[in-house]
Amino acid sequence: MKLEGKIIDFLGDSITEGVGVKDIANNRYDHILEKECGLKAVYNYGIGGTRLAHQSVPSEKPRHDLCFCGRAYDLNRDADIIVVYGGINDFIHGDAPIGKKGDRTPATFCGAVWFLMNLLRQNYVDKTVVFMTPAHCCFNGLTDRKPSDRPMKKEDAMPVLGYVEIIQETAKEFDIPVLDLYHTLGIDPNLEEDCIKYTVDGLHFNDDGHHVLAKTLKNFLESL
Repeated sequence: MKLEGKIIDFLGDSITEGVGVKDIANNRYDHILEKECGLKAVYNYGIGGTRLAHQSVPSEKPRHDLCFCGRAYDLNRDADIIVVYGGINDFIHGDAPIGKKGDRTPATFCGAVWFLMNLLRQNYVDKTVVFMTPAHCCFNGLTDRKPSDRPMKKEDAMPVLGYVEIIQETAKEFDIPVLDLYHTLGIDPNLEEDCIKYTVDGLHFNDDGHHVLAKTLKNFLESL
């Protein structure tokens, strides 16, 4: 796909919002793509702490409960490409159960992924919809290798890879391309060297990390 002149919407959480980036105008991943690829415009819909699925018990910070499924209605309809990057907060502190294949509402993670993909397919006919999976993380005592132990988590909570696989499997139904950052980004904050070099806290990428993310996404989009 040729990216020059395209308009891209970015729906995401704190990483898309730019938490951890010192120079957002030049080093946040959407702005890097905008400049390097000659995009016509980028629209950033990143809100820190947000999840794909609904939260049944309100969070201490109401802003964190603005789930992806609700915010998807507010995206710019003129976009040529919609990039959705989330799921890590569902893993860390989302209280929605995982649910099962066949769920159709945002009350479960499986349902939220299906609902969001279905909505975007309906609203952006003949446009490119892309999902990016959560990447590796090692944050505040949590590692992506194990389910989160936060008190609001349900018994069916999974390691990050479980959330990655749900996104991948659901995307097949809608023929939506998925960029698997868990396996392809090349950054693993569980490794001290990567954590220091590319993140500020084991979860949020620093300026260098955003350049790696932007390059990975650029190559993926151009391959479509």
